[in-house]
Amino acid sequence: MQLRFVGCGDAFGSGGRSNTCFHLTGARTNLLIDCGASSLPALKRLGIACNDVALILITHFHGDHFAGLPFLLLDAQFSRRTRPLVIAGPAGIATRLTQVMEALLENSSTTPRRFELSVVAMEPEQPARFGDICVTPHAVVHGSAGGPFLGYRIETEGRIVAYTADTEWTESLIPLGRDADLLIAEAYTYDKPVKNHLSLAALEARLAEIRPKRLVLTHMSDDMLGRLDGIRHMTAHDGMMIEL
Repeated sequence: MQLRFVGCGDAFGSGGRSNTCFHLTGARTNLLIDCGASSLPALKRLGIACNDVALILITHFHGDHFAGLPFLLLDAQFSRRTRPLVIAGPAGIATRLTQVMEALLENSSTTPRRFELSVVAMEPEQPARFGDICVTPHAVVHGSAGGPFLGYRIETEGRIVAYTADTEWTESLIPLGRDADLLIAEAYTYDKPVKNHLSLAALEARLAEIRPKRLVLTHMSDDMLGRLDGIRHMTAHDGMMIEL
């Protein structure tokens, strides 16, 4: 299995990085985790066949994690996609998807499609199965507007990939990431507390309880990007590939 960091930047494109979008693939797995506003050009830049993606998991409804969906769906229509697609995310996702599609591309939500689109709402602590993929959402803390907010524990093909999403420290990150083959964790700042975001210092203080087999830091601000030479953990960059 492989995970590709299509985009690993924050909402402000710090370091010139694309918005959040991760591509997880295996023998029976082809999914995206989040689809920020810049995701479609980033996917194409890396030569990823968007129409082969079967599942998209959305953590929350901020534009840097969600606003790429209208463009991806319209591209699927114009490129004559026929494979069914599932988009899953927090409660209210069907309504939010319609709203963002109409805001960005008028009438796009009502255009007949050549492929079946299913939009699935998930609830915290309630595992959902998509073929061979089991996804367990965990509630995380990222403010009020743009929620509900979910992090994900994904089990597929004998591997566990966990993603904190955007969040301040919360106890749910322990079961979310415990013993995961790969934990992708926000590290927005080095040690400065920023409400609704996770610092590396806050994560490291509890990392021994999570015990991930591999940790990769993402969604880094300029504060973090300026310190990369002194950080002992692996840090994401756009296009980076992780073998699982």
